[in-house]
Amino acid sequence: MTFTDPEERLDLMAAYVHMGLISGVKVLCLTEALPPDRLKHELAQREVPVTEPLKTGQLTIGTTDEAWMAQGGSPTAKSMLEMLAAQVTQAVGDGYPGLRVSADMLWATRPLAAIDQLLTFENSLTTLLENGRLTVICHYDRDQFDPVTLDRAVEAHPVSVAAAAYHDDALLRVCRQYSPPGIRLAGEIDADHADALAQALTEAIRLDHNVFLNLRGLRFIDLANASTIVRAALSLPADRHLLVVCDERIKSTLALVGASEAAQLRVQVANGQP
Repeated sequence: MTFTDPEERLDLMAAYVHMGLISGVKVLCLTEALPPDRLKHELAQREVPVTEPLKTGQLTIGTTDEAWMAQGGSPTAKSMLEMLAAQVTQAVGDGYPGLRVSADMLWATRPLAAIDQLLTFENSLTTLLENGRLTVICHYDRDQFDPVTLDRAVEAHPVSVAAAAYHDDALLRVCRQYSPPGIRLAGEIDADHADALAQALTEAIRLDHNVFLNLRGLRFIDLANASTIVRAALSLPADRHLLVVCDERIKSTLALVGASEAAQLRVQVANGQP
């Protein structure tokens, strides 16, 4: 899984973990970017049953230091494969049909980490997947890994997952949000990016009954794009609505272009971090 937006990663990860729990397999989350307690909170916010899984001990959240680097120093491909094989054996011994692993690969960007060992591990992992008892998703932050490493990592995986992006540059990212279904904008949007917003809204209106627009990570929106959002809401029939989640500044801009007059538009001020 490659990602740019941390929220995008957590949405996709939550879906992956939730699916594992409801299917009855054991789930292991190895986290680097977030402390285990914070990751547990983020998963719970996304309706993952982290405190009440189907079976006690079904979900384990730990750090990469506790797993890959249990023997001290940087991990080797051999030590990582041995750890996963042992975890699969333990899961089956505990009565689970298999193991589902969510692995944050950010540890590989540490100064002493060996990228060659990471890629050897990725290319060798298929030997553990053949009997169908193990599923692994590896998280790669596109802002932390160089393009060559990312390309080689993608080639080593049979499946790659990423949110559909309508626009992605240094100023603005517009992408589909997995859960709840909708659109996420992060950064700053002005007239130069109007087409990306219009395209995303058009597709959301086609795909989703009620449109969800996540603007928690948006720092600025100009009046023209704010008007596009209001017009999109007005285009909806009476039994549908467009929900915008944003900060007070974005809400004020929407108010300037008539948000309060659109019955199908609901604006909610976000609490906490985006």
